[in-house]
Formats: sequence, C-alpha cells, structure tokens
Amino acid sequence: QLDLVESGGGLVQPGGSLTLSCAPSGFSLDIYGITWFRQAPGKEREGIACLPRSGLGTSYADSVRGRFTISRDNAKNMAFLQMHSLKIEDTGTYFCAAVFKNLCNVDPENVFGALGDYDFWGQGAQVTVAS
Repeated sequence: QLDLVESGGGLVQPGGSLTLSCAPSGFSLDIYGITWFRQAPGKEREGIACLPRSGLGTSYADSVRGRFTISRDNAKNMAFLQMHSLKIEDTGTYFCAAVFKNLCNVDPENVFGALGDYDFWGQGAQVTVAS
C-alpha cells in the first residue's frame, strides 16, 4: 500500500516549536510536490505550506508565513514542517500530501490546489498548543 506517514506531533506550549516529518511508504517522494494541510476542530482542511518537486518556490498561508518552514530531504526520502512561535490557533491535525502535478503556487487564486488533486495523503498528526 502506498501512502504517507506523519510523525512529530504532540502537545506544546504557546511560543514553542515542533517539527513534523512526512515519510512515504513504498514510493520515492522526490518526484512529487509536497503540501502540508491543517484541519482545526470543526473547520475545513486548509493548505498551509507547499513545496514543488523542483524544491524551488515555496508558498505559505498568511497564518503561518514567517513561523513555519517546509522542506524536504530527498536523500532521506522525507519532508518536514518546522513550526516555531506556535499559537493556540495552530492546534489541529496536520496532514502531509503528495502530488505529481505541478500545483504549488501555480494558480494565485488557489495556491495549494484542491484536495482532490493530491495523489497521496498521510493519516494526520495531532498538534495541540496549550499552556
């Protein structure tokens, strides 16, 4: 079965940091663009950071820009989301997703593309920011 596995979630105090990891199962991640999505309780899943398969031209949602960094390590076949200065409103389930089609930052009206465009999804990692 081909899918993605996230790790690194947990409970952190406001102002703290966490790094999420995303590892594929059964395929190589380097030919896919990567996007991290977040779903807060009672809200829709939203894209927050994307990285094209070229590794150039990342894009971030306004809510996380300057605090979160998306990256990938093709040698390790993994992707990451570094999160700093975490806020209570960052609480949610974080999903990594992989897409072969070039989506990241292509359409300025829909920077992360549609959920249905993605080829693979992880099961989600819970991040809770609370004091």
